[in-house]
Amino acid sequence: MRIEIVALSNLPEVRRGDDLAALIRDRANKEQQPIDRSVALAVAQKIVSKAEGSVADLREIQPSPLARSWASEWGKDPRLVELILSQSRRILKMDRGVLITETRLGHVCANAGVDQSNVEGDDFATVLPKDPDASAERLRKELGCGAVIVTDTFGRPWREGLVDVAIGVAGLDPLEDYRGSADRRGRKLTGTIVAVADQLAAAAGILMRKPVGCPVVLLRGFAWKAAQGSARALIRIPEQDLFR
Repeated sequence: MRIEIVALSNLPEVRRGDDLAALIRDRANKEQQPIDRSVALAVAQKIVSKAEGSVADLREIQPSPLARSWASEWGKDPRLVELILSQSRRILKMDRGVLITETRLGHVCANAGVDQSNVEGDDFATVLPKDPDASAERLRKELGCGAVIVTDTFGRPWREGLVDVAIGVAGLDPLEDYRGSADRRGRKLTGTIVAVADQLAAAAGILMRKPVGCPVVLLRGFAWKAAQGSARALIRIPEQDLFR
């Protein structure tokens, strides 16, 4: 078994209104990396947000008393704190300078996905795309590839370090359910559901290191279950979430 993971290099700086599919296609053609139905494409959330205009100007934000108080206590920018609060459906943890929230789409992560890395100046920050699944589907159709995964880096309970996960999915079933099947010894599996989209996102993340600047990765050789797909399937419901 073999999977090929290839990052596109030298993608130009993405700005609001750019045709992201055209930029990716042009770069892939120049690097002789054909994109077809056999390819799954992993695209970093940052460039999707930039192309769609999901970039906030902090100079236009008026911090609330809560944002000012918490920012002052922990040495944060109150405008950034207010932006995080505005992008959150619910605050899960607000302690020791760390904000863990549930985003509007239901993802649980630090700072509601608000990020200032690789943006121009200290007065701007990207927020998550309004509908990452729809963003993934548009790219899939425009590029003619088999699947698209919009990725972002999330922390994990009990473990240090960040890992890329899928926040938008199109063209594949993000979960592979082995319940009811048997392992090699014939034991019936009762709780094994594999997050395939997250596995592919993590694999792509090996080549997506922020200092390198390779936000688009092609994955070949992986056989996935074709489906409409949605990253919402990866979100554990609160009734089964022991961390909420």
